[in-house]
Amino acid sequence: MDVDLIFKIAAIGIIVAVLNLVLTKAGREDQAMMTTLAGLVVVLMMVVTQISDLFTAVKELFGL
Repeated sequence: MDVDLIFKIAAIGIIVAVLNLVLTKAGREDQAMMTTLAGLVVVLMMVVTQISDLFTAVKELFGL
Protein backbone atom coordinates (compact mmCIF):
# COMPACT_ATOMS: atom_id res chain seq x y z
CA MET A 1 0.00 0.00 0.00
CA ASP A 2 1.25 3.41 -0.91
CA VAL A 3 1.71 6.10 1.73
CA ASP A 4 0.28 8.66 -0.68
CA LEU A 5 -3.10 6.96 -0.43
CA ILE A 6 -3.14 7.47 3.34
CA PHE A 7 -2.26 11.15 2.93
CA LYS A 8 -4.98 11.60 0.29
CA ILE A 9 -7.59 10.02 2.55
CA ALA A 10 -6.46 12.16 5.48
CA ALA A 11 -6.61 15.32 3.35
CA ILE A 12 -10.10 14.50 2.15
CA GLY A 13 -11.16 13.85 5.73
CA ILE A 14 -9.80 17.20 6.93
CA ILE A 15 -11.41 19.11 4.06
CA VAL A 16 -14.77 17.41 4.58
CA ALA A 17 -14.62 18.05 8.34
CA VAL A 18 -13.91 21.76 7.83
CA LEU A 19 -16.66 22.10 5.21
CA ASN A 20 -19.07 20.24 7.47
CA LEU A 21 -18.28 22.56 10.38
CA VAL A 22 -18.64 25.71 8.27
CA LEU A 23 -21.90 24.59 6.68
CA THR A 24 -23.35 23.50 10.02
CA LYS A 25 -22.50 26.85 11.62
CA ALA A 26 -24.14 28.60 8.65
CA GLY A 27 -27.35 26.66 9.27
CA ARG A 28 -27.09 24.49 6.16
CA GLU A 29 -27.23 21.06 7.73
CA ASP A 30 -28.57 19.48 4.52
CA GLN A 31 -25.56 20.55 2.49
CA ALA A 32 -23.22 19.59 5.33
CA MET A 33 -24.61 16.06 5.28
CA MET A 34 -24.33 15.85 1.49
CA THR A 35 -20.72 17.03 1.68
CA THR A 36 -19.95 14.35 4.24
CA LEU A 37 -21.59 11.68 2.09
CA ALA A 38 -19.72 12.86 -1.00
CA GLY A 39 -16.42 12.66 0.87
CA LEU A 40 -17.27 9.18 2.06
CA VAL A 41 -18.11 8.05 -1.48
CA VAL A 42 -14.83 9.46 -2.82
CA VAL A 43 -12.79 7.66 -0.14
CA LEU A 44 -14.70 4.41 -0.65
CA MET A 45 -14.04 4.55 -4.39
CA MET A 46 -10.33 5.02 -3.70
CA VAL A 47 -10.30 2.05 -1.33
CA VAL A 48 -12.31 -0.14 -3.71
CA THR A 49 -9.81 0.42 -6.50
CA GLN A 50 -6.98 -0.56 -4.17
CA ILE A 51 -8.83 -3.73 -3.11
CA SER A 52 -9.44 -4.55 -6.77
CA ASP A 53 -5.72 -4.20 -7.45
CA LEU A 54 -5.02 -6.48 -4.48
CA PHE A 55 -7.34 -9.18 -5.81
CA THR A 56 -5.77 -8.90 -9.25
CA ALA A 57 -2.30 -9.33 -7.76
CA VAL A 58 -3.42 -12.37 -5.74
CA LYS A 59 -4.99 -13.94 -8.83
CA GLU A 60 -1.79 -13.40 -10.80
CA LEU A 61 0.31 -14.77 -7.95
CA PHE A 62 -1.60 -18.03 -7.73
CA GLY A 63 -2.33 -18.24 -11.46
CA LEU A 64 -6.10 -18.22 -11.10
